Amino acid sequence: MSPRGPRAPLAPDEVEVVPATGRFADVARMVGPSVPGGQACWCLSHRLLTAQLKDGGTERREEVMRELCEGPVPPGLLAYVDGELAGWVGAAPRSSMSYVESSSRLVRAHDDDVWVVICLRVRPEFRRRGLTRLLIEAVVAEAARSGADAVEAYPVDPEGGKVDQTLAYVGLTSWFEDADFERVLQTEATSARLRRWLVRREL
Repeated sequence: MSPRGPRAPLAPDEVEVVPATGRFADVARMVGPSVPGGQACWCLSHRLLTAQLKDGGTERREEVMRELCEGPVPPGLLAYVDGELAGWVGAAPRSSMSYVESSSRLVRAHDDDVWVVICLRVRPEFRRRGLTRLLIEAVVAEAARSGADAVEAYPVDPEGGKVDQTLAYVGLTSWFEDADFERVLQTEATSARLRRWLVRREL
């Protein structure tokens, strides 16, 4: 832990954010089950259609994520603080996410090549230290390197209320606005009973 204290803001040079390619074990720690054989979304519910995950249950999800971690397009990025696993952001080109691409609720306002952030998770001991912002900025940098036109996400605006941590994985609008994203439109999709916004940052 940083000598400045558990809640001290993290400086960019304290954090390493890398693609999840070849790092399945760490991805599993972030989005896999908390106990062996338990249920977990594996960060696939917003990535693949239900029909693509049928048969096999959680074992099938684990298999799919393992394949994604070995594929040409990483399923997201992992953050490390002093070598310790600290956070995860599920993000990839929209064209590689069949669920987002076909959803009638996660609408789009532009017909161009974008990356989409679908999940943000930070381990408890690293929360409230600015790591979420660094993860979002890392996605922006990765998308820019790939030649994408923009990065988009579908967070919620709690409007002064609180959102349960288990439902905050889609992100809050303030997190993205702090990273220079702009609201485009309010969608019909919901999380934690709150309407989700399409937000976008041009590259």
